[in-house]
Order: sequence, then C-alpha cells, then structure tokens
Amino acid sequence: MALGFSVLVVLGIIVLFLLGIAGWVVGTYNGLVTLRNRFKNAFSQIDVQLKRRYDLIPNLVETAKGYLKHERETLEAVVKARGEALAASQRAASNPAATGAVKDLVGAEATLGGALGRLLAVVEQYPDLKANQNMMQLTEELTSTENKIAFARQAYNDAVMLYNTDREKFPANIIAGMFGFTAAELFEVSGEAERQAPKVSFS
Repeated sequence: MALGFSVLVVLGIIVLFLLGIAGWVVGTYNGLVTLRNRFKNAFSQIDVQLKRRYDLIPNLVETAKGYLKHERETLEAVVKARGEALAASQRAASNPAATGAVKDLVGAEATLGGALGRLLAVVEQYPDLKANQNMMQLTEELTSTENKIAFARQAYNDAVMLYNTDREKFPANIIAGMFGFTAAELFEVSGEAERQAPKVSFS
C-alpha cells in the first residue's frame, strides 16, 4: 500500500513537472509570436510612408521634366531607383521577417535617396522650377514624408531589438530554434549621406 502511494506521488510530481515545462514552452512561444507580430506591425507603418513617397516621386519627376530637358539621365535614374525600391518594399512588406528582405529594401532605398538627392541638387540650379508652386508643394510633402519614415523606422528598430533580445536569451533561444523564430533585420542606414533626408530649401 505504501509502495503504491509512493509511486502515485512520484507520478504526480512527474506530471506536475511536465505540465510546468509545457506551460513554459507555450508561454515562451506565445511571447515570441507577440514580439514578432509587433515588429511586423511596426514595419507596416514604414511601408505606409514609403508608399506615400513612391506616389509623390512620379509627380515630382513630371513637374521637373518640363524644365530639365538636358537632365534626362538624372530623371531616369530617379524613375529607375523608385521602381527598384518599390519592388523591394513590396517583397519586404509581404514578410519583413524573411531573411534579406529588409536588407534588400535598405539597399534600394539608399539608391533612391541618392538619386533624389541629385535631382533636388539639380532643381536648385533652375530658379523657375524652384519657384514652381507644384514643385514647392511636392518637395515640402517629400520632406515631411522623409521625416515620418525616420520616425517609423526608429519604432520598427526598437521592436526588432526587443524581439531579437528575447529570442536570444537562454532558455528562450531553445524554443526560438525549435519553432523557427529567426533573427529580424534592423532597418539601418549606412553612411552619413543616407542618414539625411533629402534637404529642400528653395530660398
């Protein structure tokens, strides 16, 4: 009788231990899912602002085209860079957790930023274009959008850091490895030129 009771106690302890482990696994898994969804949502805020900028660029190019007849190369570079950035943005938006998605977008955005910077530098040399009401409005909207992108990028990077830190901690890293919670990529800019939003000062 005493032996049977001891076996029941041992079995009870084992069951409680297994339930505790299962509870920890479920809790850790759910925590990682929550953090992953949080950084994906933060990326969607970047995506909204990027789309707004991509929509502004064709109007900017169209307005400048009439004045910049000898700057076709500059205009074509902006249009090409916009197309590549838009494609990279769509890939990243479909799954920002996918390996390389955000990195590819960062590269495309750097190219687009450089092309836009060159266009705005050229615009500075054309007083009539600088004074054009439509151009002034578009560049003002572009600058405002660049600032919003910077804020959205910071919020995204904060969410990514929180997720990556949690998935790397022991013992959560075991669950992360078992269930495929891969590291998320920061939306980082490299180089001082890329850190600056295109400056527009038509004064």
